[in-house]
Amino acid sequence: MIQPYLTIVDTPKRGRGVFTSEKIAAGTIIEVSPVIVMGPEERVLLDQTRLHDYIFEWGADKKHCCMALGYIPVYNHSGLSNCEYEMDYSTESITIKAMKDIPAGEELFINYNGDWNDPSPVWFDLID
Repeated sequence: MIQPYLTIVDTPKRGRGVFTSEKIAAGTIIEVSPVIVMGPEERVLLDQTRLHDYIFEWGADKKHCCMALGYIPVYNHSGLSNCEYEMDYSTESITIKAMKDIPAGEELFINYNGDWNDPSPVWFDLID
């Protein structure tokens, strides 16, 4: 399920991103997408490709990874994001929810650290 008011737009600094054409109220479920779960051996291979930047760690031990379908791989990162993602290991899906009111025309961000308001740097912030 992807809300019909979501669009993918090219951005000047971040490549593509997910934007909304309508106002979104805090607490709204924006997207629920299935994932393809892969094991540790496949993750080693994926880490050698461009998909490395689009996969999520998966499972309590984080030894697996997954490729989310839908728009989820296109959401950009912000340390103080306006959306949160939640992984459901039993249904092999990821849900995106608005954490605050989001005006029409805004880009939707998730925090790659997992906690929607965690300002800690992520791996690409540490690259010189």
